[in-house]
Amino acid sequence: MALRMWASSTANALRISSASKAHLSPAFSFSRCFSSVLEGLKYASSHEWVKHEGSVATIGITDHAQDHLGEVVFVELPEAGRSVSAGVGFGAVESVKATSDINSPISGDVVEVNSKLTESPGLINSSPYEDGWMIKIKPKNPSELESLLGAKEYTKFCEEEDAAH
Repeated sequence: MALRMWASSTANALRISSASKAHLSPAFSFSRCFSSVLEGLKYASSHEWVKHEGSVATIGITDHAQDHLGEVVFVELPEAGRSVSAGVGFGAVESVKATSDINSPISGDVVEVNSKLTESPGLINSSPYEDGWMIKIKPKNPSELESLLGAKEYTKFCEEEDAAH
């Protein structure tokens, strides 16, 4: 009984679940430490991700970033219609540990903001690549995506960054 309780609490702490989430993930993902890096997305070294589909790019913070932040309690996002620039802050995430700026990995005009995050900022923790997306933009220069990291490069970047700390 004690072993089962220990295993259950350890699984919860490590975010291990037996529930299938295959419908949420792209074809392949890399799991590093206890964070996921999804294939098919682009990543900035400031820990934001971009999913470019057609004329729209969706932006959020990575699983690695939310894991380091801890429980997210407040999110400040821009209004639709505002322009964002690559490498420049467009909002902030406040957690129980710290407040961090969110930088845009690419330039563009905000076409949609995830209003669910106002009432439920914890979606960033529970679903950083799905329900926890932050903004959708119309990219001004899609070639900026080429300077971002792929899944393997971002995984290596995070491993090196974590080893240095």
